[in-house]
Amino acid sequence: MKVHFILYVSDQKHSAAFYSTVLGKDPILDVPGMTEFSIGEQTILGLMPSEGIIRLLGRIGDPSSMPDVLRGEIYLVVDDPAAFHERSLLAGAQELSPLAPRDWGELVAYSLDADGYILAFASPTKPEM
Repeated sequence: MKVHFILYVSDQKHSAAFYSTVLGKDPILDVPGMTEFSIGEQTILGLMPSEGIIRLLGRIGDPSSMPDVLRGEIYLVVDDPAAFHERSLLAGAQELSPLAPRDWGELVAYSLDADGYILAFASPTKPEM
């Protein structure tokens, strides 16, 4: 199974540049209406302009109708969460919580992108068995 996570964004070009910086890679697809990044062997992160989902679903799919609502969280377990978090901040994300040990056994930093998506960058505090 291949999984695609699609984020509805207000400015596709801005979001594509942001995620390219944060992820440290170029998109595998970048056409009007969709930008995609491979974030795992079977996982794709897609960026769709809000107008695209409105065309598909009508006003029910309008993210701008609730601008102050958090959209969701992207939780990425990575080798160097500090570097990913720093890149997100340099690219314009807002820091929500610096890198710190969490109760569930991971080091995690949290930031917020321009469209209201929380980005979490994590690594285990103990080696996996």
